[in-house]
Amino acid sequence: SSKKGPKAKTAEEIFAEFQTLRNEQRSLANRIAEYEMDLKEHRTVIDTLKTVDESRKCFRLIGGVLCEGTVKAVLPQLTDSKDQLEKLIAAVTEQLGKKGQEINKFKEENNIRIGTPGATSAPTEETEAKPDESQQSRNVLVVNN
Repeated sequence: SSKKGPKAKTAEEIFAEFQTLRNEQRSLANRIAEYEMDLKEHRTVIDTLKTVDESRKCFRLIGGVLCEGTVKAVLPQLTDSKDQLEKLIAAVTEQLGKKGQEINKFKEENNIRIGTPGATSAPTEETEAKPDESQQSRNVLVVNN
């Protein structure tokens, strides 16, 4: 993709590159969702541990190993983990934004639009009243060379 030659990409190459970008974007979004679930769990555990005695025994799962400790020892570790998760979510969210900009730029450079085959810019009343299920589920990528 770093070639500076006059050779134009084929529609298949453009489509494959676009799909790769979309998959990368989807992967980033999934990672953010995972991290946010972990963050929510951390917050719940931290809130719970703040209400119990510091000398109370508790267990923490670290890399698949259950470790024993006291609330006094575990709470700061959890707080640090929570802070790191928040930073990680912010970083991956920034990456997701950049990926979205990259996709939009790619779409503009390659004259890509996503829509339903044969659709006009203003749908008629007939198509709005009775949408065809097969057309609703068949969005396509159109490359105009």
